[in-house]
Amino acid sequence: MSKQPPTHCASRRRLTSAALPAVITVVVMISVWQILVNSLHVSPRVIASPTQIVRSMVDTWPELMTATRVTAIEAVTGFLIAIILGIAAGIGLYLSSTLYHMMYPILVAAQTIPLIAIAPLFMIWFGFEMTGKIILVAVLGLFPIAVQTCRGLLAVPGFYSDVALTCGATRSWTLWHVTLVVAGRQIFGGIRISAAYVYGTAVTAEYLGAINGLGIWLQAAFNSFRTPPIFSATIVIITLTGLLLAAVSLAERLMLGPSDDFAD
Repeated sequence: MSKQPPTHCASRRRLTSAALPAVITVVVMISVWQILVNSLHVSPRVIASPTQIVRSMVDTWPELMTATRVTAIEAVTGFLIAIILGIAAGIGLYLSSTLYHMMYPILVAAQTIPLIAIAPLFMIWFGFEMTGKIILVAVLGLFPIAVQTCRGLLAVPGFYSDVALTCGATRSWTLWHVTLVVAGRQIFGGIRISAAYVYGTAVTAEYLGAINGLGIWLQAAFNSFRTPPIFSATIVIITLTGLLLAAVSLAERLMLGPSDDFAD
């Protein structure tokens, strides 16, 4: 009989094969970008080349990291608060039909509110300090988590809880150890949606008014018409968002096991 490869090796091969086309595409795009900027002699005030962006990041690294640290604190703190409040709100909507009919449509509609429309209010209420940015990230981040938590719980087939209750489990135990676990994938889906936007939310709020952070970094670069620092901040935001999404995926894998996409 042929020997089956270990599960972790198969999963690693799948991840590699899935990521390789994207990596090749990015490398090609960066190469074409560099060649076009050099051959057309485009001014850095219009668009910077990849090498100019890297040079700018190296030259301004301490200042860039100081701004990054401020934004990261605001985004991660607000995100953690959003997870706690979002899951709690979703559970509340699931347990109370009255609360569900009152609040669920509002939560769904609230996801369509543009950030630019409410961010100035938080500047007025909380000033330019971190607190306002953290609260704004938490408020906007909890909406998709609450909605997906509620939808996930409602989608759990009734026989899961029926079996647990028949075996003598309490309703609270069944909720925490059965229903929430079965709905875990959808709950993490809401967390992942929220994670994709927390850094963008924090940076936009800083851009409208703050003391420090990547939003202020972008504002200063824009005011002086310097494109390399703008791209530097963009790269940092993309990297931080990717790391946060990876952390969410790791937490999901540790708590719920491998997803069907990578399971044998």
